[in-house]
Amino acid sequence: MASIRISEARQHLGDVATLRGWLYNKRSSGKILFLQLRDGTGILQGVVAEPENPQLFALAARLPRETSVIASGTLREDPRAPSGCEMQLSTLEVIQEPTGDFPIELKEQTPGFLLDHRHLWIRTGRQVPILRVRDAAFRAFRSFFCERGFVATEAPILTGASVEGTTTLFELDYFGDKAYLSQSGQLYLEATAMALGRVYWIGPAFRAEKSKTRKHVTEFWIAEAEMAFYDHAANLALQEDLVRYLVEAVVAERKEDLVTLERDTDLLLREVRQPFARIDYGDAVRLLQEKGHEVTFGDDFGAPEEEALGAHFGRPVFIERFPVTMKPFYMKRDPADPTRALAADLIAPEGYGEIIGGSQRVDTVEELLAQLEENKLPTAPYEWYIDLRRYGSVPHSGFGMGLERVITWICGASHIREVIPFPRQIHRLYP
Repeated sequence: MASIRISEARQHLGDVATLRGWLYNKRSSGKILFLQLRDGTGILQGVVAEPENPQLFALAARLPRETSVIASGTLREDPRAPSGCEMQLSTLEVIQEPTGDFPIELKEQTPGFLLDHRHLWIRTGRQVPILRVRDAAFRAFRSFFCERGFVATEAPILTGASVEGTTTLFELDYFGDKAYLSQSGQLYLEATAMALGRVYWIGPAFRAEKSKTRKHVTEFWIAEAEMAFYDHAANLALQEDLVRYLVEAVVAERKEDLVTLERDTDLLLREVRQPFARIDYGDAVRLLQEKGHEVTFGDDFGAPEEEALGAHFGRPVFIERFPVTMKPFYMKRDPADPTRALAADLIAPEGYGEIIGGSQRVDTVEELLAQLEENKLPTAPYEWYIDLRRYGSVPHSGFGMGLERVITWICGASHIREVIPFPRQIHRLYP
């Protein structure tokens, strides 16, 4: 008897097989019971008829949702069933029977209730395919860089200095000294890039923003890359290749899950297969003004402005050359206009907003010291970072991608909290 996972069921049609999982749901049609069994790879319908097996029928009839079981039976093709086949049950071994009703009902419930029960909510409905898409996105990101000869490296979570501004730091006591949860691994990746040439990592980052929008969580996973001998143009070209690769790889691997999520994958693929749009920040301001948005030069773009730009182009769009007053100290200035940074944000279409921020980095000691001073930042915590400009500095660039934002876009999800297993938000540290 073959021991299978549900994703393998169609390879065993006609065989007697065993699977281990949970009772997701059930329904009856007279003297026939239909059990929806799940194991993390999919849902398989198990069928038992009372006249043929009254004891098994009676057992199945009394079992509540989320009972853990070992089910055995013959696999038969059935196009009407969720996985295209079903199991004619012959045995059902109960591993553990819940002691009460499963709290997550298969109907609409309030977001607050679902988040309070996130540890159980992730077993149901949209959550399982979303988390499988997340897995595919993480793997595709790594594959992209591995195929291009990048080296995976790491950055510390505890740091002594700010990367993205001091107002969003989580501060903690570090044996009597001040330390902070990392906002980004970028500064450390710049150091490893000077040793290894081209590097990347995926790790957690933390921002103490008191934001409750559908695009923000306080702990998220950031995918970052830093490249020696890369200028601004090469940086944008790499980002475009990465996003296209990610979307195409995830759609290819998880097409069924995206169909379950009712995602229009044809639209998604069309969006990324076109050349990405590019617009100067100043031109973007003028375009938004023409569309009725109350923005002026020097304003940061909020969700409505990002949504309008994404809708205007109908594909991902790079907003380039921001005023230096809007960007962090480490970004290189445009030689043609020192008031602008060689930086760009990548905006996803369909209202999903910024998914990547990147720039060419400052590469001389003089520039870096001047920009630290302009930003009123002390040099002492950054001495090691300044050293990178003292010893063999080269033009270099990099970027950070918010993986949850990309996954939200790929899934067509309405809120970022759905695409991270246990979201951390303002006033939410449980479960």
